[in-house]
Amino acid sequence: MRTLGHYKRAGLEPDIIVMHPGWGDGFFVRDFFPGARVVGFFEYYYRARGADLGFDPEFPSQINDIFRLHASNATQLLALESCDVGICPTEWQRSRFPAGYQNQLIVQHEGIDTQRVRPDQTASVRLSDGRELSRNDEVLTFVARNLEPYRGFHILMRALPEILRHRPKCQVLVVGADGCSYGKPPDNAEHWKERMLQEVGGQLDLTRVYFTGALPYDQYLKVLQISRVHLYLTYPFVLSWSMLEAMAAGCVVIASNTAPVAEFISNNVNGQLFDFRDHAQLAALAINALAKPDDHAHLGLSARDTVVQRLDFETVAWPAYRKILELD
Repeated sequence: MRTLGHYKRAGLEPDIIVMHPGWGDGFFVRDFFPGARVVGFFEYYYRARGADLGFDPEFPSQINDIFRLHASNATQLLALESCDVGICPTEWQRSRFPAGYQNQLIVQHEGIDTQRVRPDQTASVRLSDGRELSRNDEVLTFVARNLEPYRGFHILMRALPEILRHRPKCQVLVVGADGCSYGKPPDNAEHWKERMLQEVGGQLDLTRVYFTGALPYDQYLKVLQISRVHLYLTYPFVLSWSMLEAMAAGCVVIASNTAPVAEFISNNVNGQLFDFRDHAQLAALAINALAKPDDHAHLGLSARDTVVQRLDFETVAWPAYRKILELD
């Protein structure tokens, strides 16, 4: 409120305001600037059932979790009342909102810069031990902002022993920080990486598993560009940009069959899908794809085509946003 007041007193009268209301940022926008067109980015509306909460039986929901999500939704509902139009990145994310509001929500992803995020046969990555990996190596990749159950880190770790046993030349790059973006921290461990290494670390050849931490964007892209197989897992929740960028980079993506992943990946057409909870199925699919890259190459080509045709920023997303913002 103080920030809006500051700009109002300075004489600012915007024509268009784009806001993310998740933390209450949109409470007073309409009051300060009644003449502006207000566009809200509505990323996620929590539900007590049928989505992320209670999805993973390993982490059952508690009554306090339900109370918390209802409180979190309050900011969304207030913002919906003050917006001219809202944007949701995927159909499924839109479907989470109350039916009475869905008609004012437009499904439009922010888009992917497919000229920057693209295959590069010359890409290479230098690891912390000095080793350099390229497209000539057998590289399995996994990316998340933070390594946590919401993004299936625990399932990945349980699949790795079998994958490494069957693929003795496989190198695994796990990209992500050690915090918690969405879920809860583990008991009896500083973070989920430590917790999962306690569980399966003794079964892993850790000389072939590299935890890179968070990476600068250009280095992260190179990880995708050298990947032979990329793994993406998520609860039914907000879709990660990393999955779509992996597709744009031409990766063979093996992903959890959860919403909204299935809006973009069709099994054995432009990727492969598996049951999120089944780490044995994940391992089997990864082993096969690593062993037979030529048989799976078409999946990476189709994945890139999907993103270029549906999500390219310059030709698809930005023209759609211009219409929403009434810039044309």
